[in-house]
Amino acid sequence: MARAGRRPPGKRVAVLGAGSWGTTFAKILADGGADVMLWARRPELAREIQEAKRNSDYLPGINLPIGLRASSRLDLVLAGAEQVYVCVPSQTLRQNLIAAEPHLHAEATIISLMKGVEKSTGHRMSEVIAEILPVAESKIAVISGPNLALEIAREQPTAAVVSSTSLETAQSVASVSRNRYFHSFVNTDVIGTEFGGVLKNLIAVAIGIVDGAGYGENTKASIITRGLVEMTDFAVAYGAHRDTLSGLAGLGDLIATCQSPLSRNNTAGRLLGQGYKLPEVVNQMQQTTEGLASVGPILELARAKDVEMPIVEQVRQVLAGTLEPKDIAPHLTTDDEPQGERTMDGQAQGGSALRRAVKRAFDQLRHSGGSAPGDRP
Repeated sequence: MARAGRRPPGKRVAVLGAGSWGTTFAKILADGGADVMLWARRPELAREIQEAKRNSDYLPGINLPIGLRASSRLDLVLAGAEQVYVCVPSQTLRQNLIAAEPHLHAEATIISLMKGVEKSTGHRMSEVIAEILPVAESKIAVISGPNLALEIAREQPTAAVVSSTSLETAQSVASVSRNRYFHSFVNTDVIGTEFGGVLKNLIAVAIGIVDGAGYGENTKASIITRGLVEMTDFAVAYGAHRDTLSGLAGLGDLIATCQSPLSRNNTAGRLLGQGYKLPEVVNQMQQTTEGLASVGPILELARAKDVEMPIVEQVRQVLAGTLEPKDIAPHLTTDDEPQGERTMDGQAQGGSALRRAVKRAFDQLRHSGGSAPGDRP
């Protein structure tokens, strides 16, 4: 029986990965009442989180909840966890899942917080999870949205989308991953929610490049607008619902990532635009920049579906050193002749569909809406 005046422990959950987003999400869960154990690969970081309630490497100046625990031992972190939130670099996911699998609770729900695709296979993170772990598709979820870690760690209000093929699973995860400053909505469009989080990183790199090259707001607005069309074309070709890309996991995340200096993808692009070469940029970034790793696999997937992605292709050329950063803006499109503006509805309608998408996204934020029609809080 719980002592008077003390809240009984909440659902036992684990978070794998103690970078800025993993630690922030552990804080979200703990502040929402969950019993949270965080796995840090480095024992010294686990000790700092456990004893000092700080993560000075990734979240300087942030005090973590008293009840948040941490360890570098996977067996301790995963023991009894009903929900496991995974936030490791996308290219290390497979090996981390193999290490974690023997310690997982048989009925655990696995939730991806990652926004990348696996280079060797082109698989989304939920697909890698389904391949490696003996878990039903209905017990896998993904979370995405306009979620810059440091802002949320400072408890600035925001929202995200929890998506699973099982609405019951999405609702169960959303009920745990929410608190007074973080609100979770649900949908069942895993493909759209997941690809939205991947694709916006690539457009954010492009925005950083033109910013670093000295271009202004008109150029950036043009890239964001046309980038949203590329994102939508790609995701829909792979089975996503079009409206998901106009919600929190698409447009909302795109706006946040493109406009903020807190975005690693934006920062990496800005360095490229300033003339740094790719190896120099990678060396300067403290954490994994998922957009840089995802460009190649996404373009391969686009070619497989005959989807044109001229902005992402130009980012690839800048990364390869075959296109000068200053030339990315004049080459917004590869069309040789004037074309009708193809909006998110696939027709030349003078931008009306994009205006509707922008209005819908901001209405969702204002009125606590979801990321697609029918989404529920």
